[in-house]
Amino acid sequence: MSNTKIREEKSLLVSEVTTRFRDSSCSIIADYRGLNSSQVTQLRKTLREAGIEFQVIKNTLARRATAEAKLTELDAYLTGPTAIAFSKGDVVAPAKILSDFAKKNDKLQVKAGVVEGKVVDSAQIKALAELPSRDGLLSMLLSVLQAPVRNFALAVKAVAEQKA
Repeated sequence: MSNTKIREEKSLLVSEVTTRFRDSSCSIIADYRGLNSSQVTQLRKTLREAGIEFQVIKNTLARRATAEAKLTELDAYLTGPTAIAFSKGDVVAPAKILSDFAKKNDKLQVKAGVVEGKVVDSAQIKALAELPSRDGLLSMLLSVLQAPVRNFALAVKAVAEQKA
């Protein structure tokens, strides 16, 4: 392959990663050093089932992408083997999946991430992973909203039974 072809492929990859950083609601950087291929395959499968893209990328190319996406604060975390999980939908899902996987496989280390355009460290990602999922939060909100109506209905029913 000629150098110009390689440069074109690299610039295409950088633009793809830049677009993923911009389009994702949550992007998490992880160090996968020490995981064997079956563990990485299992992690990829779990993430894919949740609609999350997981990509291994060279740090120099990732730094170019963070520069284009104006996320240069991430450059400090781009050391060693780097994999990035990109999620367009649920913000909690990638944090939860990666944190759960890291608990079972201590070789995986969550370094940092971008949540809704803000750079966060690993402690904030772990805190995010402890939150309920989006569906869980919506069901909690729904039960809170239904409680006054349910209580009123029970009170009306009690009054009606008392008078009958």
